[in-house]
Amino acid sequence: MPSRRTVLAATAGVTAALAVGTTASAGTPGDKKLRSLISRMTLEEKVGQLFVMRVYGHSATDPDQADIDANLKEIGVRTAAELIARYRVGGIIYFTWAHNTRDPHQIADLSNGIQRASLSRPRGLPVLITTDQEHGIVCRVGKPATLFPGAMAMGAGGSREDARALGRISGAELRAMGINQDYSPDADVNINPANPVIGVRSFGADPGAVAGLVAAEVAGYQRSSVAATAKHFPGHGDTAVDSHYGFPVITHSRELWEKLDAVPFRAAVEAGIDSIMTAHIQFPALDDSGDPATLSRPILTGILREELGYDGVVVTDSLGMQGVRTKYGDDRVPVLALKAGVDQLLNPPDLATAWNAVLKAVQNGELTESRLDESILRILKLKAGLRLFDEPYVSRQGVDRTVGTAAHLAAADRIAKRTTTLLANKGGLLPLSPRTHRKLLVVGADPASPSGTTGPPTGVLASALTELGFTATALSTGTAPSAATVATALAAAQDADAVVVGTYNVTAGSSQRTLVEQLAATGRPVVAVAIRNPYDVAQLPSASAHLASYSWTDVELRAAARVIAGGAAPRGKLPVPVQQADDPAKVLYPIGYGLTY
Repeated sequence: MPSRRTVLAATAGVTAALAVGTTASAGTPGDKKLRSLISRMTLEEKVGQLFVMRVYGHSATDPDQADIDANLKEIGVRTAAELIARYRVGGIIYFTWAHNTRDPHQIADLSNGIQRASLSRPRGLPVLITTDQEHGIVCRVGKPATLFPGAMAMGAGGSREDARALGRISGAELRAMGINQDYSPDADVNINPANPVIGVRSFGADPGAVAGLVAAEVAGYQRSSVAATAKHFPGHGDTAVDSHYGFPVITHSRELWEKLDAVPFRAAVEAGIDSIMTAHIQFPALDDSGDPATLSRPILTGILREELGYDGVVVTDSLGMQGVRTKYGDDRVPVLALKAGVDQLLNPPDLATAWNAVLKAVQNGELTESRLDESILRILKLKAGLRLFDEPYVSRQGVDRTVGTAAHLAAADRIAKRTTTLLANKGGLLPLSPRTHRKLLVVGADPASPSGTTGPPTGVLASALTELGFTATALSTGTAPSAATVATALAAAQDADAVVVGTYNVTAGSSQRTLVEQLAATGRPVVAVAIRNPYDVAQLPSASAHLASYSWTDVELRAAARVIAGGAAPRGKLPVPVQQADDPAKVLYPIGYGLTY
């Protein structure tokens, strides 16, 4: 690893004087040095700074052959080091599926290798290394790192102090592994129960409550010197289309946007948010051109920059998503995004196409070099504010001191304990006692682990209940149990004193309904635990008790088990309303509803 002296030399003498916060005004000494640094960059280096790119492999220089092959196919380079050498990218994003996040020591080594590859280049700069560590159902770094309840669970807990602790602890662990930017928190106000892409990733449906939790989590990340990112501007909470695969349209009026979607983003700006991510959605009330918000100058410059007064980094959502590719080709999207006011271009499907398109746009005058300089200054101010010019590297000792410590894991369990929501409890069935209901059958959906947790959910619940004194058996029945699977569950229930069912986004026609109804018909008490969206309770009136855990990560399932067993009283309150199944215009359970004992 290069010495600190070597690092400083490689960054053209930009030292602690650069460590101005991201809110530093133009003209400060830090800005002058950064502008001087920009003036010495080639046009190609400037273009590269605008991109945040994926790359396959656990190592910056020596990935597995399969990852080399994937890099050659998708990017035309073999390794992360070659990616930096060819394109001088300003940022790299980690994904589990790209094999970037095997374990904390490996992640730290990869981060160091990336920084080394960049800082060793002429006029080398530190790299923004980022990932989607939202917690709950979207996490890229799994165990043994500390995993917290997701946003909607945090909304059910309602504690800004807990949200701050999540940001502080998660930020400290990410920073110890060399990840210095997190694409979290989600600032969307989720008012559409059918939203296929946000849902439990949102803190809830009340804009004021969402705003308070967003600002608190941002403060936590800032305390750990990790850049937080509020997403997805101008608000992705009322869509019925997933922008990964389609082009959602938001039909809110401008007035409704001000009262609903804008509130958490204003709070994020006031909290000094480091970066804001755009949404690939059409929002006619804010821009009637038919362009996605990511490519909309009225939205990104007119509203975000000028009306909300935001001067931090604006990053696109992934440019590989269908929502931004519907109207324009992959060569036009990055240019139009920059013209709209974007600073960072995230994960284009074809980097060569996107990079060369931006280069050509400057060469032919469609974009000016000074326009690039504006974005690069924001990006470098962010890097300086995160102390990356002084402290680009991390150590294995730092990982061992910080990641997944007993204190952090205990904090996550304490926070989770405050989020589980009890929605129904007929006849006071819960809490269950091993004296009266010793033998438990745990059935239900077993979706793939969202974040490198132990899983499957039925197994985690059964194990946690067994540790609490029950004899619990797990039987996976899936999200669409067949008649034969239902029959198997019914046979197994004959030997149980009660049945716990993990439900997953139950609809009117779902065979999960059939499973619960037939189990209830046996006379055995049925406890339903909604392991994703909390709306399942409206579809399952035959169950004796209903809990919402808001995700199927271990920490949330353990908390639900403690509530079932009486080891913890349910304290969560619904952060979204639950409508009646047969009349969605009527509310079955309002925001703030939650039983306890």
